[in-house]
Amino acid sequence: MNTSVADLRTDYTYEVLSETNAYSNPFEQFQTWFSQALEAGLPDPNAMTLATAGSDGKPSARIVLLKDYDERGFVFFTNYKSHKGQQLLENPWGALVFWWVQLERQVRIEGKVEKVSDGESDAYFKSRPQGSQLAACASEQSQVIDNRQVLEQRLEQLQEEYEGKEVIRPPHWGGFRVIPVEIEFWQGRPSRLHDRLLYRRSEDGRWEMQRLSP
Repeated sequence: MNTSVADLRTDYTYEVLSETNAYSNPFEQFQTWFSQALEAGLPDPNAMTLATAGSDGKPSARIVLLKDYDERGFVFFTNYKSHKGQQLLENPWGALVFWWVQLERQVRIEGKVEKVSDGESDAYFKSRPQGSQLAACASEQSQVIDNRQVLEQRLEQLQEEYEGKEVIRPPHWGGFRVIPVEIEFWQGRPSRLHDRLLYRRSEDGRWEMQRLSP
């Protein structure tokens, strides 16, 4: 392979993001961009990078799936005993990044994180296919196991146990909500002079928009 990593570059020309064509409310702006990502048929448009840090301050990041959002925040589900779950319980702050490459856009979100209500977690758990429900019960997420066979045997046991029965959400599994204090919308532009609009929540709850230099 002769291509140098340093030589890899794309000149972004798809769209423009300005103060005049952006909504004053960042959730309306997100709704518009997310709808356009859906309409464009992008793969996994709800995939987002979640960055967390525990009490030791060491950062960690991984891809999770957005499962709900409104003006309260952005919701994803996980095992509370997982690495990210434990970090969020120790240090309830997180950051999200959406990257919609075909639209040359990214959205960055930073905010406080809290557990969603048991009712919200129960409702989403009931909406999942039974295979996904049982997998959540079978997996001690982020824990070391001897081999994959251990996991598959546990799943088989649960399949037999719950055949024809409703699977109840385990207490260690549920949702987190990222309550944003900052949301940044990034639109790629030619020559790396990208458009960046940052919304910050003021102390009185209102959103203030600022343009950032690329």
